[in-house]
Amino acid sequence: MEKRIFGKTGLSVTSLGFGAGPIGFLETDQTRVETIVNALLDAGVNFIDTAASYRGSEEALGKAVGRRRREFVLVSKCGQQFEDLPGQAWSAEVILATVDQSLRRLQTDHLDVMLLHSCGLELLEKGEAIGALLKARESGKIRYLGYSGDNEAAVFAARHPEISVIETSINICDQANILTVLPMAREQNVGVIAKRPIANSVWRPAQDQKGIYEDYTKAYQERFATMRISPRDLGFSGEADWPEIALRFTLSQPEVHVAIIGTTNPVNAKRNLDNAAKGPLDRSAVEKLRSAFEQAAQSRNEIWMGLT
Repeated sequence: MEKRIFGKTGLSVTSLGFGAGPIGFLETDQTRVETIVNALLDAGVNFIDTAASYRGSEEALGKAVGRRRREFVLVSKCGQQFEDLPGQAWSAEVILATVDQSLRRLQTDHLDVMLLHSCGLELLEKGEAIGALLKARESGKIRYLGYSGDNEAAVFAARHPEISVIETSINICDQANILTVLPMAREQNVGVIAKRPIANSVWRPAQDQKGIYEDYTKAYQERFATMRISPRDLGFSGEADWPEIALRFTLSQPEVHVAIIGTTNPVNAKRNLDNAAKGPLDRSAVEKLRSAFEQAAQSRNEIWMGLT
């Protein structure tokens, strides 16, 4: 599997990673989690992304692959307030408590990256949240600091000298960060994680989405419908090609080091591996998708910002 140097961290990461949101939010059976994640590791994937707020996901991952900790780069996220932890949202107290909790749940003594989980620009500028992660790094509990989010907050984070990693939305229906966040990440040699690289499977009917994802995809559904582009416009045969098109579009952005795919289906996990192995889309297909996005936003007289 292709590996890329993860910005200034110097870590070598596979272009495809596992995102643990769905296994938490959809309360996936532990046996199925173990099947999916171990199969991905066996196939060479070396990147796992989770978050304290993805209920149950950290515990499930710890049980599933804690014994294989040395085989992958591990990323989690923090910042929100929790009933069972001290401190207000984005306070140093809750961030440090969340780091300790994540270590216990994930059955590890350190996280490779801890991301602030989508706080706004004003909170980033305040400095307390970043300062808390610096304390966690000084104590050896995390190796690198990062930020997960979009738009101006992500640009600010990418510019910050202590931030080594940015996780941001990059996909066929969410292209604003390509023009704003990615150039700053390139300039600062920041590692980039692309979230939602297949745009929440926006080509599927909303009613086919499970749990929270039915509402989660609505904004993408509106954008996708307005873009009015088909796989045949891009040199593909039909609707079944959208998962490949979407993933390869995201991986075509040179600043993206790893795209994280969340799935509760082992068959889809294997399909994502096969699609990623095909490499970037042809430049002409990428340009058509970029143009369709821009023209659709203009037709609505809107500016389509990154969707957090």
